[in-house]
Amino acid sequence: MDIDRIKSEVTAGFEFPEGLTELIPYGSGHINDTYRVTFEKDQKVQRFILQRMNTNIFREPEALMENIIGVTSWLKKKIIENGGDVSRETLNLVPAKDKKMYFVDSEGGYWRAYLFIEGATSYDQVKNKNDFYESAVSFGHFQRLLADYPAQTLHETIPDFHNTADRMEKFKAAVRADNCGRAAEVQEEIQFVLEREDLANLLCSMQKEGRLPLRVTHNDTKLNNIMIDDVTGKGICVIDLDTVMPGLSVNDFGDSIRFGASTAAEDERDLSKVSCSMELFEIYARGLLEGCAGKLTDAEVEMLPEGAMTMTFECGMRFLTDYLEGDTYFKIHREKHNLDRCRTQFKLVKDMEEKLPEMKKIIAGLC
Repeated sequence: MDIDRIKSEVTAGFEFPEGLTELIPYGSGHINDTYRVTFEKDQKVQRFILQRMNTNIFREPEALMENIIGVTSWLKKKIIENGGDVSRETLNLVPAKDKKMYFVDSEGGYWRAYLFIEGATSYDQVKNKNDFYESAVSFGHFQRLLADYPAQTLHETIPDFHNTADRMEKFKAAVRADNCGRAAEVQEEIQFVLEREDLANLLCSMQKEGRLPLRVTHNDTKLNNIMIDDVTGKGICVIDLDTVMPGLSVNDFGDSIRFGASTAAEDERDLSKVSCSMELFEIYARGLLEGCAGKLTDAEVEMLPEGAMTMTFECGMRFLTDYLEGDTYFKIHREKHNLDRCRTQFKLVKDMEEKLPEMKKIIAGLC
């Protein structure tokens, strides 16, 4: 749908003010189509975020929106109780004309709208260590506010997204099928995965046994999903709630470490550059625990290093699975791109394994 039709049809479907002056693509997301919409009347300017949900990935958009409505309503209640500003500290959905919190266009596309959070920015890359710390505090605060939310009532917007044991079974199936004839060249990487089956099962088993509680988890805990106040430099709001699902807190921590504490890019081919920075690990762990303010159990805190290893291992395994299956899921920009990504993650796993005692000591020192 082109811009003109979005202006004429989609914006008309929401409870927006009068005086549309601008509708432009916005942000750096790769999943949904995102626009910033500006309205001006009588010298009053109001801005909103308008998004078309990617129903190829999120196949049940109405269930997804139920999750977002439930979580943001809960957060608003908690923020008000704490004397906070609900217009900036959580996402605020704009209702459609039919009072639903989404709009379906004439082509069957699902849209939603949020109030634009003024005076704050999301960053794709860490400018300084404080940004990484603030993202940790924000995700920890998110976890604290939702600690007593009934996680089991949320829909799985992507089933088995961080079910590492299930990812292992899918990997084994891809090796057996070898549809692209690539298994022979990656025997070392295949063996790396198979030797760590216990790691793939560890956290899932602990959750099934009741040793790790099911939580409301974000599942995409990157820096760019935090809005940072332009004046104070403080993290104020967690955004991009599409993957909010029942899950494990240690996995959210682990994904942040995998991405944010690595000394190299996710697809770095020079593996000598790849390691897990213990300085950044400590900075993030300190921020997360501060934000959680005691809401994690002792077992969750103890298993944070294993969360980092598991999420890094799972990601590498997914890259390798996709390579074996012909690069059908992750976008690639060069030959063997997914294999490069896989090898980077596995080098990071090996580094974390060697540093596990140090990571454990850091966590113990923060408690």
